[in-house]
Amino acid sequence: MSQVLDVLLTVEVALLVLVIILLKSSIKFVPQNRAYVIERFGKYNKSIEAGLNFILPFIDVVAYDRSLKEQAIDVPGQSAITRDNISLTVDGVLYFRVLDPYKASYGVDDYVFAVIQLAQTTMRSEIGKMELDKTFEERDALNTNIVAAINEASAPWGVQVLRYEIKDIIPPSSVMEAMERQMKAEREKRAQVLESEGDRQAAINVAEGQKQAQVLAAEAEKLEQILKAEGEAKAIMQVAEAQAQALEVVGNVAKTEPGQKAIQLDLATKAIEAKQAIAKESSVVLLPESGTDASSLVAQAVSIINTLNKK
Repeated sequence: MSQVLDVLLTVEVALLVLVIILLKSSIKFVPQNRAYVIERFGKYNKSIEAGLNFILPFIDVVAYDRSLKEQAIDVPGQSAITRDNISLTVDGVLYFRVLDPYKASYGVDDYVFAVIQLAQTTMRSEIGKMELDKTFEERDALNTNIVAAINEASAPWGVQVLRYEIKDIIPPSSVMEAMERQMKAEREKRAQVLESEGDRQAAINVAEGQKQAQVLAAEAEKLEQILKAEGEAKAIMQVAEAQAQALEVVGNVAKTEPGQKAIQLDLATKAIEAKQAIAKESSVVLLPESGTDASSLVAQAVSIINTLNKK
């Protein structure tokens, strides 16, 4: 009886072990951003991605484990000849990822090696279309053209090139020396241009300063003349007002008898002064002998004034 129990226990343990082995073989946990390519009897069956997956134990096997992450690989330096026959040494970095695990497994034997070789040949081809100066100036365009050419050729491999970056472009030493001399000449030329521009700007600033000074001087002179004219105009107005006031006073005085006598006396005095002025000019004016009173003197003065006015 004990022997039967031992046999049954052994069978149960064996079955348990077999179940564990079957479960372990049938359950596959795929990490994130990875894909397993499953083969059944040596033939492609399916591709499983991240998560819990089940396969047939002992029948289905994981043939390939492919990463779906973006990968960066160095493209070794190689020689390339530009359109103007300058030999360059160029290297770079290639960024790509697997889009189709099936094609990456069965479309090419080693997709990483294939992509590197394709990048090198494409880079040589693209550089051969450009002159030396353009390879430095249009590096972004060169990278874009290389990526487009690689993606077109690598579509059957199930990979996508995201970008290509040229790290170094190394021309021959003789070309480097010539480029250094050229850059030195360009720097000296720019320095001379900047110096001449500085002198020119300084001269312009001096001329502008002189112009502004002349304008300010002219404005000051103009303002001075305006103020002077305004002052003369005010003076004339004040003289005219004074004369008008004097005439008004004389008119008021002339209305009185003493005022009339004073006016007659003043006229007589002016008549005598007028006679003296006429005598100096050799023009003789004879006055009547009988005119000794004030009225005759006034009449004579009026006559003399009229004579002077006619001259």
